Order: sequence, then C-alpha cells, then structure tokens
Amino acid sequence: MSGPLKGVRVIDLTTMISGPLATRILGDQGADVVKVERVGSGDLVRHMGASRSGVSATFATVNRNKRSIAIDLKSDDGADVLRGLIADADVFVQNFRPGAIERMGFGEQEMRAINRTLIYVSISGFGETGPYAGKRVYDPVVQALSGLAAIQADRDSGRPRMMRLIVPDKVTGLTAAQAITAALFARQRDGVGQHVRLSMLDATIAFLWPEGMASQTWVGAGARGLRSRFAQDLVFETSDGYITAGAVSDGEWRGLCRAIERLDWLDDERFATAAGRVLYAGERLSMLQDVLRTKSSQEWLLRLDTEDVPCAPVLSRSELMAHPQVMANDLIHEQEHPVGGAMRQPRPAERFDVTPSKLDRPAPTLGEHTDEILAELGKTADDCGRLRLAGVIG
Repeated sequence: MSGPLKGVRVIDLTTMISGPLATRILGDQGADVVKVERVGSGDLVRHMGASRSGVSATFATVNRNKRSIAIDLKSDDGADVLRGLIADADVFVQNFRPGAIERMGFGEQEMRAINRTLIYVSISGFGETGPYAGKRVYDPVVQALSGLAAIQADRDSGRPRMMRLIVPDKVTGLTAAQAITAALFARQRDGVGQHVRLSMLDATIAFLWPEGMASQTWVGAGARGLRSRFAQDLVFETSDGYITAGAVSDGEWRGLCRAIERLDWLDDERFATAAGRVLYAGERLSMLQDVLRTKSSQEWLLRLDTEDVPCAPVLSRSELMAHPQVMANDLIHEQEHPVGGAMRQPRPAERFDVTPSKLDRPAPTLGEHTDEILAELGKTADDCGRLRLAGVIG
C-alpha cells in the first residue's frame, strides 16, 4: 500500500462512524489499519442502512483500506492477541464510553507499558468528565447539545431542526485524523508518544463556531443577535428546476443586477453596501426569487457566469455523478467489491503528488484477515485452529 503514511500501523477498536472514518482516512493515506471486531457480530454498521448481499453501503465506504480481525477480547487469549498487536503498533484508537476501555484492561497505562511511544487515541461523545460523560450518544444528541439544531431552526417558527447528515460524527472523524497525524509528526520530531483525547461535542462546537456562534464571540458589549435571522437557504426556483447564486462583494452585486436586468436595484439604498445586503437579506432574496422564477436554470446560469457571479445548479444525488466538474476531478471511482459486487465511491479527496493515496482494499468481511494477522504475530495454523475452536477468534 502506498501513501504518505506507509509503514504506520493503526490498531482500530472503533465502531459506528466517527472513529472508523478517522482510521479510514489514515488507511487511504497508506497506513496499515487493523480493525479489531467482536466475534460473531462485528461493527454494528455492518448491519445498518442500504445494503447488497449483506454488505452495508456505509460500512463499505467508511471501512475501506483496512484489514479485519475478529477477537473475543474478554478472553485471556484474545486479550493476549490485542497486546501482541499493540507491541508493534504506532496508533491505537478506541471510542468506548469513558472508563470502559480501562475496565477491559486496555487503558493507556497498560498499553504504554507494552509500547512506550504509542499514540493512544480516545474518542468520546461528550468528554471524560462532567454530567454527560457516561451517557450513551448518537449524532442527533450532539446536534441538539452543540447548538447545531438551533442554528438550523426554521426561520418562521423558530423550531430547531436536525441536519439530515451525521455532521458531528464526520466532523469528529476528520478532526481525529488530523490530530493523529499531528501526534505522529510530534513523535517523529521528539520521540514521545502521547494520549490524544477528543469528543464529538467539542469537535462539533469548534466546527460551528466561526459563523454559527458569531453572536457569542465578543464578551460584554458588542455585536449580538441571532445569526438565523440572516442565514438564508440560497436555493432559488427557476422555471424548470433550482439553482443557487450569491453576491457578496459590490462587484458581484452589480454583476447580479446586470445578469437579471434589474439595474434599478443598484439605486436601492438598502442594498448599497454588503452590510445592508445582509441586513435586508430577506427582502433582497425574495425579490430575487420572483425574478429567477421567470426563466430556465440554464439561461440564468449562463447569464450569471457571464457576469462572474458565483452560481451553480442544484443537483440531485444521481445528477452529480455525470456533472462535468465532478468528472473532470476524477472523483467517483467504480470498483468490484468481492461480496457486494460493483460499487462506486469517491477517491480520497486529498491528492499527494509523491505519495499518492489509493483505494487498495475493499471494506473487509468480518474477521477476513484474522489468520493473516495472527501469522504476523507468529501464530501457526494449529494455533489459529485452537483459538477458533475455543471461540477466541472468528
């Protein structure tokens, strides 16, 4: 496997989305990711959502470029296998509720006694202390607690709304992947391992803050108010579909007015400045919608592009596959999954010109690489047979 993280070994005890996404990114970038799963059931996401031939689409994309070993960690032999994996690892990642991994016997102190320079990573829902530390968590709970649902509130009724995407889960995964590579860089420089802790709540609030929490940034007297008053869905109906268009700068505003042939708007004092266009966003966008409804999407996009106004069609999920920009980026790749069959997925978004990322491995079946990984630990075929007969491995 190629990539900038070639030679890095990651032991992945995470399940669901946030942890597996983080380790998948590392796998995409060349790390050898060993996914340790429970014998018999494995990661719950294997059995959730759209699937084919028993393979979940979400699992297939969030666990690619990994190897799977199925172990009963409650057994002494299973615990010994994990300790053997840790001895030669660079990174250990777990997302159990705080305290659980210590009760299992795999806390930081135990693992660091085996591997002094290990990067030990703990991902939690809310953090390791405080009134919510021990609570079970899923993405909507963090959306509610982080302010994300309030930011998405209906402008008319004020009713909070959830995102239809699992934003906290994925933001946490992205944050964790970056933090792990930063810790690896620090270890390369200083020779010291460390414990990286992060929570879904912390990662989500930090992600939302720049504009979502602007009203909370200044302490004491200063700019206040709810951003939701100005946060508009920049989706406009045309005669045959939907487009988006935005004009922030004075130049873009003038171009927009020319494109829609409403030069009289340039004399409207409400819209004369960027601040005014934000203050009167509701009126401005309502007026714009009335105009855009009169012609087709293609005609408006051509006019807006001519005036260098940021714009795009609002694509369906199937339409984006054939969009010329997506195709020019060579983003969507088709591969053959050994169980599910033909599948498509995006390549890694980042591109390295010297150490390119690759889609080398499809998501593994449960325990697919158990014997292979145990052989790397010096176990013989007879050893594997004995462990399998005892239910220690799957």
